[in-house]
Amino acid sequence: MSIQIPTPSQIVKFLNQHVVGQDEAKKQLAVAVYTHYKKIALAEPDRVEIVKSNVLLIGPTGTGKTLLCETLSRALAVPFVTANATSLAQSEYVNEELEAILQRLIEKAGGDIEQAQRGIVFIDEIDKLKAPPEAGHAGQGQARSGGGGGVGGGERVQHALLKIMEGAPVKLKGKDGATSHIDTTNILFICGGAFVGIEEILADTHTFGFISTADDDNQKVLDRLNARVKPTDLFAFGLIPEFAGRLPIIAHVQALSRDMLVRIMTEPQNAIFKQFRSILKGEDVELKINPEVFEQIADLAMEYKVGARSLRGIFEEMLMPVLYLVPDHPEVRQVVIDSLFDNPRYIGSAMKQDQ
Repeated sequence: MSIQIPTPSQIVKFLNQHVVGQDEAKKQLAVAVYTHYKKIALAEPDRVEIVKSNVLLIGPTGTGKTLLCETLSRALAVPFVTANATSLAQSEYVNEELEAILQRLIEKAGGDIEQAQRGIVFIDEIDKLKAPPEAGHAGQGQARSGGGGGVGGGERVQHALLKIMEGAPVKLKGKDGATSHIDTTNILFICGGAFVGIEEILADTHTFGFISTADDDNQKVLDRLNARVKPTDLFAFGLIPEFAGRLPIIAHVQALSRDMLVRIMTEPQNAIFKQFRSILKGEDVELKINPEVFEQIADLAMEYKVGARSLRGIFEEMLMPVLYLVPDHPEVRQVVIDSLFDNPRYIGSAMKQDQ
């Protein structure tokens, strides 16, 4: 079964409708998935061997790594599942957990194994799989602190992931006891993590870098190469060489600014403001929010230091009184929120404003 492969620019255009900012990461991911599925399409007729390029996303928590990957899968109309590396490291039965992930991929494909074999698997918190200090590699010293964790079994999980990431037939046992096989050769694996502390490694290993150049365009290229995380940096962090080698494409997701947090609440197709405005529209009520309110919410989210993850909680807490009262007051036609710290104004109702 072949799939329609949008161009990288078409993929980025689709991502822009759902994800704010992260322009460079979007381009890298778009090119990566386009190339991946193009290889598959070209390889089938003449059996050219496919060399898969899995992806590593590095960036702070709450910056949209999962959302980027999920939106990618929608752009390509392929099944998508997520997993958490910390949970894998804490499990006594890693192989069974990995099989369960692949089983979920088949379920997302509606039971179509062929479609599942072209899906995307996103494994978050991969930085928590860092090997213990004694696993440091020659020439790189010992694995650094930072990156969280020293989670027991991290190196064991890296080894377990190697096989399915590079491509192998995996035997699965369904809930009904029936067995099936899935080939992971064409499944794209995207790993993500904050990699806290890797900046220290980059500072040490990239100080010699490349020579500078007077040509501005050339210097931009060299600066990008200097800033790039190399496999040896991942070794120093605590990933084993074999595992890091399965992640040749490394993209950076930037920390969210106050302005980006405001845009996240208002601009994407599924923005939280649009969601609640639609809910109240179903009650024949117009929701109006002063632009300053979004800035106030963004300021709080910045204090919480978990990126966009705190936005929904703050937003829902703000609208809880509104959603509680409006269904019992059909005369309300408009709700206006002037400040995060003031009571909403109910237009068309005689009820008290302090309710």
